[in-house]
Amino acid sequence: MGKQVFEGVHIADFSWVGVGPQVSRELAEHGATVVRIEAHKRLDQLRLLSPFKDREPGIDRTAFATCYNTNKYGISVDLKTEKGRRVAHRLIDWADIVGESMTPGSMAKMGLGYDDIKRIKPDVIMYSTCQMGQSGPYASLPGYGAIGAAMSGASNLFGWPDRNPIGPFGAYTDFVSPWFLIATLIGAMLYRRRTGEGLYLDMSQIEAATTFLSPVLLDYTVNHRVAQRSGNRVAYAVPHSPFPCKGSDRWVAISIRNDREWQSLADAINDADWLQDAKFSSFDARAENEEELNRLIGRWTIGYRAEALFRLLQSNGVPSGIVQNCHEDIFQDPQLKHRRHFRYLVHPEIGRHAYHAPAYILSKTPNHIHKAGPTLGGDNAYVFSEILGYTDDEIGDMLAEGVITTEADLP
Repeated sequence: MGKQVFEGVHIADFSWVGVGPQVSRELAEHGATVVRIEAHKRLDQLRLLSPFKDREPGIDRTAFATCYNTNKYGISVDLKTEKGRRVAHRLIDWADIVGESMTPGSMAKMGLGYDDIKRIKPDVIMYSTCQMGQSGPYASLPGYGAIGAAMSGASNLFGWPDRNPIGPFGAYTDFVSPWFLIATLIGAMLYRRRTGEGLYLDMSQIEAATTFLSPVLLDYTVNHRVAQRSGNRVAYAVPHSPFPCKGSDRWVAISIRNDREWQSLADAINDADWLQDAKFSSFDARAENEEELNRLIGRWTIGYRAEALFRLLQSNGVPSGIVQNCHEDIFQDPQLKHRRHFRYLVHPEIGRHAYHAPAYILSKTPNHIHKAGPTLGGDNAYVFSEILGYTDDEIGDMLAEGVITTEADLP
């Protein structure tokens, strides 16, 4: 591999769960050296979430924790001890960037807030990411991505008009907000290169998620129209829905935005009498009769296997896609295979399994995913001796004193 774009950048990663670890992971997969700081006494919640290898729970057996922390080194330190904080200080002195994702004020209570670490490393860049941001009346409220989705306004828009909101899939803010911080972090590094000065970056995950609601927020601002749950229906396309295909739980999604695309769909369907019905002759007419239209299209699609229907629709210029499942479909997808999206690494506890590559490819410095996410404290020996310069005797003393935590410290 040639030199990576972030090679030579050092990151001390005090973050946990979803957003913070994903930020440093992206830099690690493009050459940054990242040391992740954890402790057995207070486990990262990601280590307690399934899926576990062979469905057997264990702090080093969850795919979540390793996939969010590829290419990183991991150490286990009790930051509530004086010596533990000295370890943190030595890491900060080594680092260019310090990241954290705890409840606001948590780092400062340990003497590791931005004002504290600036005294150790004046040009340090620090980022904090939490649900609400570091200031404001709700700043101290803890939470995870599902709560963030609700607070951002997203959850209220997902679902059917006659039912309760179901919210977007998973911890929504965990998946959409890291990329704002990554881009800002790159800007901060460029700023430091020009000025020699560090920065403090404060990101609210809820504010990041709210930007994805810009169309409905603008609609309310301009037209005073309050967006409502509408199932699969949208104002700009009809039909706009998944349609059933042959087999068990097989579907193809179709989205028609204008008369030209409607004609392409009609050409694919070919000889159905109802295509000539005045009820479907214009966009407005199709929208008024959308429920009936969906039933008629569904009667046609059910005669095809999803793969065959997808090829037929695409060859006719119809915007469409298979509703792919998370096993055979995704892992056999020819486009993902072509772009080498799934990379296989060997984890000490889980063994060989798939990891996501970044969804973007840099032409001169392609990503280099070479190390599975660390087991808890799995890189203690290397980091303490090779990166931080502790002697064997010093490391032994810290182990004996519980500064370096072990499985014996598990709650």
